[in-house]
Amino acid sequence: MYGARAYIRDLVERGRYHFTAEEAVRGVGGARNSVVRALHRLVAKGDLATPQRGFYVAVPPEYRSLGCLPGEQFIPQLLERADEPYHVTLLSAAQLHGAAHQRPQSLQVMLKRPRPPIECGKVRIDFYVRRDLERAGIVTMNTPRGLVRVASPETTALELVGYESQAGGLDAVATVLRELAEKLDPEILVQEAVKLPLAWAQRLGFLLDLAASGGITGPLQQYVREHARRVAPLDPSASRTGAGRSRPWKIAINADIEVDF
Repeated sequence: MYGARAYIRDLVERGRYHFTAEEAVRGVGGARNSVVRALHRLVAKGDLATPQRGFYVAVPPEYRSLGCLPGEQFIPQLLERADEPYHVTLLSAAQLHGAAHQRPQSLQVMLKRPRPPIECGKVRIDFYVRRDLERAGIVTMNTPRGLVRVASPETTALELVGYESQAGGLDAVATVLRELAEKLDPEILVQEAVKLPLAWAQRLGFLLDLAASGGITGPLQQYVREHARRVAPLDPSASRTGAGRSRPWKIAINADIEVDF
């Protein structure tokens, strides 16, 4: 048997920064209550943080001011232990792809079912729901603590349009799309659009034509032309009364979009 601090030091030396209370009890030995009390003392000192009850992360010196590891450095391990599929989404995904103009206030994560937010020190994780999560195009990226699943650039663009109110509104979405456009593959964009509501493709195409250059929307416009039967509102929460029309995208232009260049 050895102490909780020594157990954590050994984990960190092996590159592990995450563990559960049960793992600590087995590793330290002794009574569960005594081990958990020792862990709580280390939390109080700032050596550990608890994003979720029973799940601990070691906090290295460079993150003491946060009071936790950054979300992308522990959320993969936390959700994988719960057998919950996920991917980083919206502004957080855009930032990881290099579109950093609109910095998110929290790590935004897509799940299959609702989950309350996580707050750990100054770190916040917000969760959103996509029922067909397994169909989403994703990429994996490296973090200092392991791999994280991130929506592909094309999935990110579509989810930004579909969840625009959670991404800061249409102006913010258009600004992010301007930066993200260079990462988009026109053919893959259609492959991802097919999986989602057609109105998302209509809005995305209109916003990309407005905010970006480079002629990347051709295949998406062909898809819309062949399948769209209804005019979709650019802003789904606003009235269409008096709105102009975008014929190529079958969009009711019921919002004025300001792109921050």
